[in-house]
Parts: sequence; C-alpha cells; structure tokens
Amino acid sequence: MSNVVGYARVSRHDQNPAAQEAELRAAGAGRVFVDHGESSRVKDRPQWLACLDYLRPGDTLLVRRLDRLAGSEKMAIETITDLHERGVNIRSLTEPDIDTTTPMGRALFGIVAVFAQLRVDTIRDNTKRGLAHARAQGRVGGRPSVMTSERIAAAVRMRDEQKLSLVQIANVLGVGKSSVSRALAKHDAAQDTASLRTGIQDTPPLNA
Repeated sequence: MSNVVGYARVSRHDQNPAAQEAELRAAGAGRVFVDHGESSRVKDRPQWLACLDYLRPGDTLLVRRLDRLAGSEKMAIETITDLHERGVNIRSLTEPDIDTTTPMGRALFGIVAVFAQLRVDTIRDNTKRGLAHARAQGRVGGRPSVMTSERIAAAVRMRDEQKLSLVQIANVLGVGKSSVSRALAKHDAAQDTASLRTGIQDTPPLNA
C-alpha cells in the first residue's frame, strides 16, 4: 500500500515548523518528518535521512516547496532523480508543476533528467578533450600517471564547483574511486602546505 509522506524543514531554531506540518497533514500526509534548524544545503539532515529510509516504492513525498528539500538547482535535480530511481513520487503544495503523480509532472521530470544528463555529458566530453590534448602533447603516460595534472584539475572542479561525489568523478574520468581519493587528498595537502608557507612569509617579525 502506497503512502503519502510529508517532509518539513525550518532553517533556524527560533522558527516554528507547525504551520508546514499542518498543511502537509491537511493535504493527506499520514506521517511527517520535520527538520528543525537545518540548512537546505546540507544533505545529511537527520529527519531527511529518516524520511528517505521510511519511503518505499510507490509512496509520494509531499513538501510545501521544493526548497524545503534542496538549496540549489543541482541538489534539487539530484534529489528528484534519486527519488525517481527509488520509485517514489514527489509533489509540492505550492508548485503545481512539481507533481510526478501526473502525466505533466512526469514529463517535467523527464526534461529535468535530460538537462541533468546533459550536464554530466558536457563535463565528460570536456574532460575527454582535455585528456586528448594532453596526450597529443605527450603529457599522459602509462599506469603510474593515471591521475594526471589535467585529471586532478578536472576532479577538483567537479568536486568544488559541481559538488559531484568521488564515485561520480571516477566514472566521468574513467578511473577508480581510490585513485580520485588519493589524488584529491594529495592536492588538498599541497594546497594546505602552500597556504601555510604563505602565511609564514606574510607574518611580520616580532621585533618589527
């Protein structure tokens, strides 16, 4: 049996989520999960994780607005895609187009999914072109240099700008997750060392 499950969220502890919860229950939500004082840009919100664990294929997730779930366009696309893959519908009380229980809503999801895939394909194509150029310049060798400087730069951009996971980055680059993890760790350590050296150089002597 499918259920209608509500999710509500407020960003600050001094805000009251009662109105959201009441609206969701009035719209048919039998159970409502509420995050109190949690940012929409944080994925691992306690009650959101509990909500995801509770949802089953065929259920409908009900929210007042999509921004209760995600704080960015990219995060919203990822969330909707994840719910779709789980077989969970999503419906917004204040955004009629966000309703995957209807033909129009499913069509809209299809458009969103196309743009999401286009973004991934664009990143992959750009990376491949960069690697092909590097090979033409003789800068890509054999096994010891799986994570070349170009791949590391691409991985950093995908992590910091696109907010992709290690698995997603590895899939785009065509390398193992462990290779990406090690390369990013070395890059971050080098950046920290460079920042520390700059800080030491910029620090005036005590007797200045």
